[in-house]
Amino acid sequence: MKKIITLLAVVGMFTFQSCTTTTDSNYVDNDTISTVFENKIPFNFTSTNGYKVKFIFPNTIISSDMVLVYRLSGSSNGNDLWEFLPETHYFADGTRNFSFNFDFTQNDVQIYLEGNNLQTVGGEFRLNQTFRFVVVPANLIYGVDKNNYVSVMAAINSNENKVQTINF
Repeated sequence: MKKIITLLAVVGMFTFQSCTTTTDSNYVDNDTISTVFENKIPFNFTSTNGYKVKFIFPNTIISSDMVLVYRLSGSSNGNDLWEFLPETHYFADGTRNFSFNFDFTQNDVQIYLEGNNLQTVGGEFRLNQTFRFVVVPANLIYGVDKNNYVSVMAAINSNENKVQTINF
């Protein structure tokens, strides 16, 4: 009798098991939003401003977000060329001349020149500089070649029309 009750219980479990279905729902992901900023008025690094510039984000970024900084270094076939920072330039003998570097917090990003004698850095590197800041959740950028601006923009599903212009 105990075996029959056990058998009926097992059969009943299979019989009354409900089916599972997947439902499609519209999910809005509010914590993986990427933003791209570009200064439209070129910046000049001079001794007056300490060879640095700071941009304060319009909204505090999430602590797990990353900020990637790119410098417009020229163009090729009508396409902008963006150099990933930090960017170091060397003398012919292999010693460091200067570097573009940056740091960021949840509130701002600061770009600065480093080197022994920044007054000797050519105007093509100090004057009329344009930068892009890409604020991206760290989990979105994992495995993406951050040196390749186009790859980063594809990974965050962004394009030139979504770039927000700023002033320093």
